[in-house]
Amino acid sequence: MNRASFVKVALALSCFGLANAACAMQSEETSSLETGTTQQPVVGGTRASKGEFPWMVRLGDTPDQTAPPACGGALYTSQIVLTAAHCVGDTGPDASITVLANAIDVRDRAAVKIKSTYVHTSPTYAAGKGGDWALVKLAKPVPNAVTLPIATSATYNQGTFGVAGWGNTTDGGNNSRYLLKAEVPFIDDAKCKTAYSNLKADAEICAGNWDQGGVDTCQNDSGGPMFRKDDAGAWIQVGIVSWGIGCALAKKPGVYTEVSAYASAIAEAARGLP
Repeated sequence: MNRASFVKVALALSCFGLANAACAMQSEETSSLETGTTQQPVVGGTRASKGEFPWMVRLGDTPDQTAPPACGGALYTSQIVLTAAHCVGDTGPDASITVLANAIDVRDRAAVKIKSTYVHTSPTYAAGKGGDWALVKLAKPVPNAVTLPIATSATYNQGTFGVAGWGNTTDGGNNSRYLLKAEVPFIDDAKCKTAYSNLKADAEICAGNWDQGGVDTCQNDSGGPMFRKDDAGAWIQVGIVSWGIGCALAKKPGVYTEVSAYASAIAEAARGLP
């Protein structure tokens, strides 16, 4: 499950969560002169306070910071998690995922842990056409759930975004025990394409400190939300941690699935989950 396992091709890109065949397929379609790995804990972040992002969840409940990769996600409903497609398997029944909710410390004994029952993976991603999003149906609702609405238009695809996760705090390092948060500024498509010629500008958003780097999502942050305040001052999700090269490198920003581009498909898929 990580912005971290990678397939070496002309450009070695890696997804930030559990890699699957579709992730490898996407990587094989890229071409560049560079090599690297994708990113997404939060590098350059600070610890989030309890209850600050109550819709934030972690896919994978192991408290071991050197354990196999995990992923992030956000509560789309009290019983459905929105995450990255490369974090999960194919569409169908799936009871293998444990979701940790209502906690910022993965060792918190009071954390809610619920198993998955079904996964829906974006069909465009599975076909190697982008759309790195997936839904995870839980066996029961998260108690006292607070959900994170998703953007349905590109209105909020600008400004400064928030990111959060339990991923690596350095490229290739250990997972974070605590939920970390950071802010990353929007980077326009034209500039981002100078770093990633394979960027899908109509379906992906770039964000990060272009000149200095230093703040970014990293391995195991995959699937987590990129968010900001809407006009009413409420949190809204605009992106999903997807891929990139390295973590927090200058001129190598994080790439996020543009949620608004898939809002209708996500809503339809959620209605059809068994």
